[in-house]
Amino acid sequence: MLPVIYSDEFLDHKTGKYHPENPERLTAIANALRTSAFAKKIEWRSPTPVAESPSLMPVLVKAHTPAYIKKVREIASTSGSYLDGDTPVCSRSYDVALLAVSAWLDGVETVLATANPAFVLARPPGHHAESDAGMGFCLFSNAAIAALFALEQPGINRVAILDWDVHHGNGTQAIIETHPQIAYCSLHQYPCYPGTGRVTERGFHNNVLNLPVPPGSDISVYQPLLEKKVVPFLANFQPDLLIVSAGYDANAADPLASINLQPADYGLFTDCCLGLTRKILFGLEGGYDFDTLSQSVVATIERCLI
Repeated sequence: MLPVIYSDEFLDHKTGKYHPENPERLTAIANALRTSAFAKKIEWRSPTPVAESPSLMPVLVKAHTPAYIKKVREIASTSGSYLDGDTPVCSRSYDVALLAVSAWLDGVETVLATANPAFVLARPPGHHAESDAGMGFCLFSNAAIAALFALEQPGINRVAILDWDVHHGNGTQAIIETHPQIAYCSLHQYPCYPGTGRVTERGFHNNVLNLPVPPGSDISVYQPLLEKKVVPFLANFQPDLLIVSAGYDANAADPLASINLQPADYGLFTDCCLGLTRKILFGLEGGYDFDTLSQSVVATIERCLI
């Protein structure tokens, strides 16, 4: 069985009819998982309600400034607006974003309790959110928050984050790069939004590995990087938990980038991770073509069930 942490409340973060990061992304994935060949092997779990999660706010303020958290709450309370030109906030967005954080924290606890993978099927995504600013569709930095939370758990001394979203996770990197107990590795298109993620960005403790790839790249470019760069970097760090910022917008059909991966390629990505550890928390980031997005999540979970 593989736990998938999901709530219909994640659909209540309304971004507008034509926004690419919309509720239908999750609906497409959930439908694909429920009709998959391994549907009976999925354990659907609801996230802990925010009011019942005593760890949530203390760890949230480790990643984000109180002023920024207050700003998101106040924008939502006044019927919503935008954090930047790409990042809408509706009346429910603050509550939903907190519930997404709770889901990621639940995912950490689940993986550590079972020593097996789990998948957080939540939105809004998080890896572009910096400590004092939301951007790129992201409100709170879910993966970074999850890593900080994991370090509070018994026996967890090192946490690694692998970000395979097509866009560099500038927010994740900015929040964790000063932490010697957290490593961050990103595979991303460059040049591309948000313009960060250069090879020369190594973190304060040599704990960051950025692997930019040019537009048009396919699995023939990614596979050697996975085998010769990603796996050695993560293996050398020896993480007690691996968190994957699982974005699926590097698919050839995705409208927001120019990488030519196929859904099945994410099975290879997942195999590389499983070769390091089974203590993996996968959490959804980007992916905006519904068909390839849902097929890619299916490929990821299917490999975990073998």
